[in-house]
Amino acid sequence: MLTACLEVLGLALCVTGSLLAMVACGLPMWKVSAFIDSNILVAQTLWEGLWMSCVVQSTGQMQCKVHDSMLALAQDHQTARALTVISGVLGIVALAVTVAGAQCTNCIRDETIKSRVVHAGGVIYIISGLFMLVPLCWMAHRIILDFNNPNIPSSKKREIGAAIYVGWAASTLLLLGGTLLCCSFSQMVRGANSMKYTPTKTIAMNEEFHKNLYV
Repeated sequence: MLTACLEVLGLALCVTGSLLAMVACGLPMWKVSAFIDSNILVAQTLWEGLWMSCVVQSTGQMQCKVHDSMLALAQDHQTARALTVISGVLGIVALAVTVAGAQCTNCIRDETIKSRVVHAGGVIYIISGLFMLVPLCWMAHRIILDFNNPNIPSSKKREIGAAIYVGWAASTLLLLGGTLLCCSFSQMVRGANSMKYTPTKTIAMNEEFHKNLYV
């Protein structure tokens, strides 16, 4: 029962984390325009994402444009694109692997193999979370450096957007859920579910005892 609970909880966290990672990958709010100094009163807000850039007017109108060339992007953008896509693919693979070895499915009959498959799914989810975490931290680091750089004009400085915070939440859920799936593989958890029965002692009866029964 404990193993099944850990698997269900871990899988729920990992699926939620994978969905949030895909949302963060598609959102254009990785970098947002910073309102500082003389740039406080502006008529538009700039959003920069991995796949497109958007301009939001003060009237509420929004115009978005897909990046023309991938090679023209900065190195952190290119790396973030690749790693987030890989993270999403690993999340789908980990879901298939974990469901195949879960206690609630009959895809695999052998309990030992099922536990190893679930453990493999948890490891893949952890790798997916790390692949998502690396570009987020790199992008946030670059934004902070540029923000504190006095040589960059205020109009070109950016702040951390909502997509990065969503990605951090996704990475946390993926790492936590993957760890729970790996914990369900441990011998302590598996041993708590198995009941040990002591062998029954048989009474040896000799021929004389059998004869006395019939006298």
